[in-house]
Amino acid sequence: MGRTKNEIKNDILNGNTALGIEFGSTRIKAVLVGEDNAPIASGAHDWENRLENNIWTYSLEDVWSGLQDSYAKMAQDVKAQYDVELTTVGAIGFSAMMHGYMAFDKNGELLVPFRTWRNTITEEASEKLTEVFKYHIPQRWSIAHLYQAILNKEEHVADIAFQTTLAGYVHWKLTGEKVLGVGEASGMFPIDIETKGFNRKMIAQFDELTASCNFSWKLADILPKVLVAGEHAGTLTEEGAKLLDQSGKLQAGIPLCPPEGDAGTGMAATNSVAKRTGNVSAGTSVFAMIVLEKELTKVYDAIDLVTTPTGNLVAMVHCNNCTSDLNAWVNLFKEFAESFGVETDMNKLFGTLYNKALEGDDDCGGLLAYNYFSGEHITGFEEGRPLFVRMPDSKFTLANFMRVHLFTSLGALKTGLDILLKQEGVQVDKILGHGGLFKTKGVGQKIMAAAMDAPVSVMETAGEGGAWGIALLASYMIRKADQETLDDYLNEKVFAGQEGASLHPDQKDVDGFEKFMKRYTGGLAIERAAVENLK
Repeated sequence: MGRTKNEIKNDILNGNTALGIEFGSTRIKAVLVGEDNAPIASGAHDWENRLENNIWTYSLEDVWSGLQDSYAKMAQDVKAQYDVELTTVGAIGFSAMMHGYMAFDKNGELLVPFRTWRNTITEEASEKLTEVFKYHIPQRWSIAHLYQAILNKEEHVADIAFQTTLAGYVHWKLTGEKVLGVGEASGMFPIDIETKGFNRKMIAQFDELTASCNFSWKLADILPKVLVAGEHAGTLTEEGAKLLDQSGKLQAGIPLCPPEGDAGTGMAATNSVAKRTGNVSAGTSVFAMIVLEKELTKVYDAIDLVTTPTGNLVAMVHCNNCTSDLNAWVNLFKEFAESFGVETDMNKLFGTLYNKALEGDDDCGGLLAYNYFSGEHITGFEEGRPLFVRMPDSKFTLANFMRVHLFTSLGALKTGLDILLKQEGVQVDKILGHGGLFKTKGVGQKIMAAAMDAPVSVMETAGEGGAWGIALLASYMIRKADQETLDDYLNEKVFAGQEGASLHPDQKDVDGFEKFMKRYTGGLAIERAAVENLK
């Protein structure tokens, strides 16, 4: 039952709202929610990273002009829909792409241009730190960037007074507080799951590793303070209010929740922050996040460890390739249809071909495909070649052809997930799917359930994204009851009654996927030969 325009207008006037703003890699989006946590207004600003001196970066001017534009458009949306000026909100939260490198001197000036998560320039640092900490440190993590700068003997390192992420930077400038939410912090430096703060033993190891450099700082001095969901993270200052709202109407004094990363806001937006739950985002690339009950027994290159906004450990498997090759084949069929003069509706074409895949043999009839448009670190490829291969006696039908391309879109992901589910015995009760792969009702969902051997749900709201997720975290901070956990708050006050359709794995599909994976793993030598010989 939706709320009336008048009720929403009262929420706005009384500050019964929460505002979430997320800096994604191509859009900055602002979402305002009402008392019931449903979105009531939004605004977005498109932006692009630039490659400067071989570093992927965004300028600070772009950060602020983009933030101001997305806020202004959201405020205009409020005025257009409800005929009121936005002067206050109940709480605000910021989130952004995780990781990367932003280092500041004692005057708060940025020492070198922002290095984003996309930069793969820290291989030496990543390998050395993984070895020292006995904990997987991916190249994109902030600590890998800092250590690489030290290894490169970059002069600016001696002058660092504070290091943070994009979300942490924006929050600091609006509140004066040098803090981060634990999920975002877990992409800077490893978290101690017991204390919910940075791992002290590893901080000491880092200081020992860099002792000969004689910096005036120790690592703990320059890192932000770590907070968990629900804690207050400061209030909007007069200066901050002017920075956010150039019209000058927004009042200072609004409380802010801890700034978070896009992994954490994705978990909040898909209601997958509880232990034994997870979510899979499947589009151009694909990643799975599963909330663990305990630490893994050893370090795996294929698995990154981050945390939920409440500080629970999350295993993340990230793959570069998912639906690009599948989409390319669908476009070929579109061209085929149009050469016969048949007008094609893309939604109908995708729906028809995806559903066709459900008629195929359990194991795709012996067909094999690789969807590697780019490299895939999980299977050890620096670059990729999309491939389709079959035996003379394979069952070459349209159904099997579509099925093998759906299966292979999750092949690298399954390689990583098998480490968790089979070698580590991680338990998963339910998985939430979101992204383009799940658009055709029931198909991507059924194949994901087969790959993971776990029930998969798809929610109507999964498309709302991270800006809504951080608005929910802001809302939780001001609305939670005493002792109410984030899991309970999301279950009861946000997602109650919208479980989404849950699909249990079909044993025949599960067995078929296992057979396909044997062929997939065995055939990687074919992919290797293609990379080496197709130049």
